[in-house]
Amino acid sequence: MVALKDVQPTPDAALLLPRRYQEEIFRRSQEDNVIAALDTGSGKTFISTLLIKWMSIQEHAQGKAILFLVPKVALVEQQGDFIATQTPLRVKKLRGSLEMDLTDRAKWREAFESADVLVMTAQIFTNILTHSHWSIDKISLIVFDECHHCRKNHAYNAIMREYYQIAHNLRPKIFGMTASPIWNPKDPEGSLGTLEKNLDAIAISVKEHIAELRDNSPRPVEIIKHFPEPPNEYVYLKVPLRQCLYMYMSSQEFDVPWEKICQRYIVTLLSIGPYGADLFLYQDFKQRIHNIIHQSRPPDPFVHEIKQHDIEMEDLSTPLAVDVTEIDSILSEYQPFFADQSGDVPIPVPLHWCTPKLKVLVDTLRESAASSFQGIIFVEQRQVASCLAKILPQIPELQGLIRCAELVGHGGQNSGNMQARGMGLARQQDVVQSFRDKEINLLVATSVAEEGLDFPACDVVIRFDPLNHMVGYVQSRGRARNKTSTFVIMIQEGSDEALTRYKAFLNTEPELRKVYESRQKRARTIEEEEGDDTEDPSDLAERERYIVPSTGAVLTYNTSINLLNYLCSLIPHDNYTPTPVPKYSGDFISTLELPVSLPLPNEKLVYTGPEKLSKREAKRAVAFLAVKELHALDVFDDYLLPTSTSKGKVTEDADGRALLDIRKIPETLTVDVRDPWVIRPTLWLHVITVNGRRTAGLITGSMLPPIELVWEETNMRVFGTHMVKFQCDEEYIQRKLLNDYSKLCIWYCNTGRPFEVPLSCYVVPITDANQPDWKTIDSLVCRSYGSFDWTNITEKNYNRLLVMNINEFGRSLILRNIRNDLTPISTPPPGSRESAFSTYREFWIQKWTRKKRAAEVPTDGPLIEVTVLPRQSLGHYVREGHGPLDLKGWAQSAADTFLVPQGCCRWVDLSEDMYGLFHLLPRILHRVTDVYRARQERFELGLPPMTDDWLVEASTLPTTDAGFNNQRLETLGDAVLKLAVTVHIFNKYPFRHEGQLSVLRQSSISNRTLLARAKEIGLEQFLTSESQSIHVWRYIGPEDVDPCTFSAPRYVQRQFPRRSLQDCMEATLGAAFMTCGMNMALRAGDALGLSFGGQQPWSVRYSRPSSKVPTPVLLLDLQESIGYEFHRGDLLVEAMTHPSFCSSENPSYQRLEFLGDAIIDIVVMKYLFDKFPQATSGQLSWARSRCVCAPALAAVAIKRLGMHKSALINNVALSSAINRYVPVMEAITFQDIVDKGWKHDPPKAISDVMESILGAVLVDSAWNFDVAAAVTEFVLSDVLEVLTPTLRKDPVSDLMIWTSCSGCRRITFQKSQLNAESKRNDSVAILVHDVMVAGPVTAANLSLAKGLAAERARTVLEDPNSEHRLSRLCDCGKKMDIDATAAVGSDVDIDLQRKSEVALNDETEEGFAKIAEMTRVEFEDLDLSTTITLVDETAIDEQTVEDMLSIQDHDFTSEADGGNASVGISFAV
Repeated sequence: MVALKDVQPTPDAALLLPRRYQEEIFRRSQEDNVIAALDTGSGKTFISTLLIKWMSIQEHAQGKAILFLVPKVALVEQQGDFIATQTPLRVKKLRGSLEMDLTDRAKWREAFESADVLVMTAQIFTNILTHSHWSIDKISLIVFDECHHCRKNHAYNAIMREYYQIAHNLRPKIFGMTASPIWNPKDPEGSLGTLEKNLDAIAISVKEHIAELRDNSPRPVEIIKHFPEPPNEYVYLKVPLRQCLYMYMSSQEFDVPWEKICQRYIVTLLSIGPYGADLFLYQDFKQRIHNIIHQSRPPDPFVHEIKQHDIEMEDLSTPLAVDVTEIDSILSEYQPFFADQSGDVPIPVPLHWCTPKLKVLVDTLRESAASSFQGIIFVEQRQVASCLAKILPQIPELQGLIRCAELVGHGGQNSGNMQARGMGLARQQDVVQSFRDKEINLLVATSVAEEGLDFPACDVVIRFDPLNHMVGYVQSRGRARNKTSTFVIMIQEGSDEALTRYKAFLNTEPELRKVYESRQKRARTIEEEEGDDTEDPSDLAERERYIVPSTGAVLTYNTSINLLNYLCSLIPHDNYTPTPVPKYSGDFISTLELPVSLPLPNEKLVYTGPEKLSKREAKRAVAFLAVKELHALDVFDDYLLPTSTSKGKVTEDADGRALLDIRKIPETLTVDVRDPWVIRPTLWLHVITVNGRRTAGLITGSMLPPIELVWEETNMRVFGTHMVKFQCDEEYIQRKLLNDYSKLCIWYCNTGRPFEVPLSCYVVPITDANQPDWKTIDSLVCRSYGSFDWTNITEKNYNRLLVMNINEFGRSLILRNIRNDLTPISTPPPGSRESAFSTYREFWIQKWTRKKRAAEVPTDGPLIEVTVLPRQSLGHYVREGHGPLDLKGWAQSAADTFLVPQGCCRWVDLSEDMYGLFHLLPRILHRVTDVYRARQERFELGLPPMTDDWLVEASTLPTTDAGFNNQRLETLGDAVLKLAVTVHIFNKYPFRHEGQLSVLRQSSISNRTLLARAKEIGLEQFLTSESQSIHVWRYIGPEDVDPCTFSAPRYVQRQFPRRSLQDCMEATLGAAFMTCGMNMALRAGDALGLSFGGQQPWSVRYSRPSSKVPTPVLLLDLQESIGYEFHRGDLLVEAMTHPSFCSSENPSYQRLEFLGDAIIDIVVMKYLFDKFPQATSGQLSWARSRCVCAPALAAVAIKRLGMHKSALINNVALSSAINRYVPVMEAITFQDIVDKGWKHDPPKAISDVMESILGAVLVDSAWNFDVAAAVTEFVLSDVLEVLTPTLRKDPVSDLMIWTSCSGCRRITFQKSQLNAESKRNDSVAILVHDVMVAGPVTAANLSLAKGLAAERARTVLEDPNSEHRLSRLCDCGKKMDIDATAAVGSDVDIDLQRKSEVALNDETEEGFAKIAEMTRVEFEDLDLSTTITLVDETAIDEQTVEDMLSIQDHDFTSEADGGNASVGISFAV
């Protein structure tokens, strides 16, 4: 990615006027492409601005961009600002950053179209050309700053190669700038000629105004300063810092790269002296110790919180290793010698602590220093620059004369010390600006200051270290361009080599200048690829152009060869197969042979072009012919690309249909969700029966679907639709009765508290005519608080009558008995809950008295025995055919019977049937809502008739806490989606190879695509997100409206994350698949707008040849092992053919492998889905990964099918590798391969063939999915039988989860190279709190080494007898407990739609901790996806729940839109 920045000119910036020699170069640059070879400081950049302004007004340049290219990031800002100051043009600066996605075509197009001049690094423009965001023919002028880099593999040269690929008249003008056009002084003509050829330009210098040029860029006086070699001993500290620190070189507790440190120490010692070398050690180790101590301490906010509570800080920090503490103590002792509070050297540095070389440098500076003095010292290494910049101001002989700073390059960002890391861009700019402003007058710089950066002319430039090449000599000398400047070269006495090299540069330079100063216009010839083959004018006249009508993409002779190379580069191939390339033969009539691994008919693999007059033109002509034909075959798309990038923003699916721009979709959606619960002028009554008894009517403004529900032993039905008939004059009163009656019942039975808002549905007793029983309704409403008249209450009311205690109103009670033998002033029996008081009354007064209300307890009258009527607000229900819900935490214990005085209780006229029904009402309403939304979704979206239960589950989000959600179906639907899209594109694009198909598939199954399609069809309107574990009534309507006239809309507003839509898309496919297999899934996918190729079944859509092709004898045993007889034996042959064996008659298995991979995925997932109905989505995914990985499939291929005996392979290395693995696979059990498959790395070709065989079965069966699925399940049965949801995780994931749960945050993987002959890391160790607890472990590959090290580390860390047990090494968990409330959610903040995606790295403590937390969430939180959360009913309210629903969940999966951290061990699938 890159950062894009508009540049505004400085209002008060002075416009420069050109000098005559600048006008001379400008004039010549208008006529031709030129390389301006002028000394540093002569104003080359200003000449380029003259050319830029001239080009901007040329007619042929209108609508084209002007590019100013630089080799270094730091130059972008400098040159961009200068151009903006000197021209009125719109200037944009682009440099490496994380703000602009290189794959965002629209944004790049906007950047070019909205600017006149773009300043950028050469590498960025190379990337732009690579990704076809812009083309060179849309550029009018390219300025190459420091153009001498245009050689070999530099980005400048890559750009010019593209330049040569377009027609001459479309090429932009080239203007190069350099002070040193000749790199190789031994062959100046050849060196300059190469540069001119590469840049298609001629090198020029000033001819007419040489005197003026010399006046404005004078040559400095060059002086050689000899210095003695450094002595063996110095008068220095008795115990130098080096001596103290080197004692810890063998320390196991302090891990530092001692070898590198020693090398840098020696260089610094020889250059500066013992004090400077010790200063380097001090700075390096101080930084390392600081990092260790900082990591061992809690963050500042936490420390502040602890201090407020007076907790001892010593108890909070992680104990430091003894060696670390000792080194820190040593550094503290030496601090007065090396650093003050600001980090500067605190003491005068005597010259006897310095090398003779540094003494000579000091003398030179003293000779040159003046009030306006400015100079640069060039050194080779960063640590020398850093130390020298700190020492020089403290040398007594220089005090008051210099103000010094270092200037070094960026360095490695992961380096462990300051010097190796170098300087950031901002710091570099600050130092350069300070030097320009003369705040500092001396720079100690590395080669970063040699070229490009704009410095004021220096009085003295000193080469402290030897010169190595001509460019460095010329460029650094150019910094000394005052008339009185001095260029000092420091050479050690006796160093003949350094002196000889310098004199060679000095003496050769005048001769080199003559090479280009005397140069005339060069002949414009192009060096051909083969001999003297040149383009003939007749050939050029006959060239064709092909323009794609739909897009305007242009195919030319110049682009055809590259397009074919690009196509072939995308063909997948393993380590045993050479890279496929097109082959050309013939001279003036060229024949092209495409790789046989392209899935093309034989006649489309070979092309013969027309006769041409040059060999190169013949080659271009046949390539042009081939690309044009391949476009007709849809191998190239209408943009003449073999595939769109899979890393960029997906803008269309595999069918070319545009996708909605999801950037406009907010992360959290506010949605109007379909809802049946409304009160309208017309109300509908639906009969509710409980265990067959007509109990009540459910009234609302919608016609509800009939439902049947079973809870425990109670059967409930809602059916029938009857219009409620109101009496004309009583309608308002009767509507109010319905509302008041239902609210009273909800208060008594569900919520335990009254509420004022109107309801959106009513439940009331009904008559035989299916109308409200107004008399019964009125009876309850008129006595809403019940009756004190107990006259007619008898034993027949026991266990039925609802009672309310006026002291605890809202707590419904059931009458169990009337105790006439007891009164409130009776004495409680011993052991009773009231026994601590002398009378019952005293107990109740104490229990029920509140601050603002005294208890009302009579002194006489009987007592009654009651039990509490449990309030029921849960909406959970069990779907038919599904197991019971896990309501652990919600189960209500049997109610205890207790006594209350009859005199403070009212009885309520509510029948047992009614309060029993209200106890079940939340479940009924939840079920009705679910079914209503499912049927509305089915109707409005045109979905096929999938069952209510499956569609309800597909639309239920995890936030509902309903006991089920769409995550399991989403996991299944993901496999359905993958297979359906795979089959479609496999058939639609028969001539595209596996690599192209993979990209097409990804574009159609990505989360971006699913989200876009979901929004297009409005899927969000049917999703259920309401929590079912709340106790505040949610079925309410709008206030202050007249229900007699107002028709409320049938929706409610809800909030949920937008990622819920993509999950529901896949879950809907899973629901269709579970209802009626793949055919219904195809219908559902088509209704959802997915790239499934239509609704027709595959067996109807795709045919197979009627003629039968027998299976070769070689493969008959294999066919029998598969359990399927092939109709077309050639398909089995194709499935067994490795790319090394394929020919034009026998294609390889790659396309069938692409198909078989998707088949295995869905068959395994369906098997697990059915076998383990209680397994969570995460468990299903994990179990599937163990079956579809390369080791498991290889085991099946060898043990079950004997595939290795008949595979068609023509590669000795691959055959040997397979044969070596055969005994391993034959010996291992399927249980072991599932449990420990990560330990095996068989050749991928084995599993590839396994997948291709099953792909061949699907094609051969005339696309009968059921047949292919049955064969696949049969072949994989041995592995499937041992899969369980509780498989142990791979060692890396296991270690991460275990340590994350323990709270340890200081763990890292450390890669290393133990095998000296290896060119890469081959070993892995694990460090916990900087202690190596496992490894280094060496294995065949890093993935295996990582797994073995993790397995070993887990054993060590949990061993109670180990000295490296985790509880002994780590105290992170204690700190996490203390600051948990302040850090909730802060450790892992992952959002797939982030603009800036930072890759996590488990080789850092922070990266490991974050990846471990992600892994724990993935494996544990998903495991809880169907567990109902316990909520304290007394503490939660409706607003809290709504807030919970609106919180955006973190998404730990990655869209193709970017990328995620790799967790655990990767299996080749």
